[in-house]
Amino acid sequence: MYEEPYRWIEAVANRRTYLDDQFTQGNPLIGVSFTQGILLLTFNRGTDKVYEVYDRIALGGMGHPADLEKLRYTVLDMAHVEGFQRSPSDVTASRLMKNGLAPVIKQAFEEIYKAPYITKILLAEVGTTQERDHLFSINYDGMFEEQREFGVLVASSSIRETLAQEWKAQVPPSSLQAALEVSLRLWGISSLLQTDMPSSGDEEEKGDEASPTTSVSTIPDDEAIASRIRETLSKETLECVLLDRESGKMETYRSLSQAELQPLIPQKFVPTTEP
Repeated sequence: MYEEPYRWIEAVANRRTYLDDQFTQGNPLIGVSFTQGILLLTFNRGTDKVYEVYDRIALGGMGHPADLEKLRYTVLDMAHVEGFQRSPSDVTASRLMKNGLAPVIKQAFEEIYKAPYITKILLAEVGTTQERDHLFSINYDGMFEEQREFGVLVASSSIRETLAQEWKAQVPPSSLQAALEVSLRLWGISSLLQTDMPSSGDEEEKGDEASPTTSVSTIPDDEAIASRIRETLSKETLECVLLDRESGKMETYRSLSQAELQPLIPQKFVPTTEP
């Protein structure tokens, strides 16, 4: 009987190891607040990862598509019930995260006889001014954090901290083109760092020398970043969504088409075409 709590702790630790390994193969997602609104950027291999939730709110995910879809419907149901029973102004990313997503994800993670959600989620809410923008990221265990200018979904907390430092070193974007360039650069950095992350099997072989918090703080050089973006652009689809505060409409969500994106992508990131 006395062993039960320890077995639960061990089971939860094993879940973390398993889930951390799953996300090293995922596509990072970047959210950037700027003058016009909030830009959400990722790449996909045929399945969308960014969706509209409500008039001013979008959801982006990283992980298993089926789990993301299930949680998306959970958020959609809650948003529309809140809007109907209360008012549209009561539907906020904060309420959806704290009262909807976080409890559901935490419960699934801690019930060791059921499968956890293999997903991380970013909720973005565009405000009437940039100072009122909100970005909430939630981990697979239900832990979440709020940011105003910049939010990410990546494989590990150490990569997230590295990106946060890189964001501080950037000039805040003031246009859609600048936001796209910054987001692509951050995506490239996180993608390269995830590739270099050791797996749990590697860590067991190397012992303490390869912990998940070992330094991933070295930013790859500019050419390596550009090369990764060019390679990915040639194989996968760039997915960008704009929550446009300047649209003049109640619905701010707009998926940017490939035709719109092409002129905005910096030339250094454009794949070269073979003659």
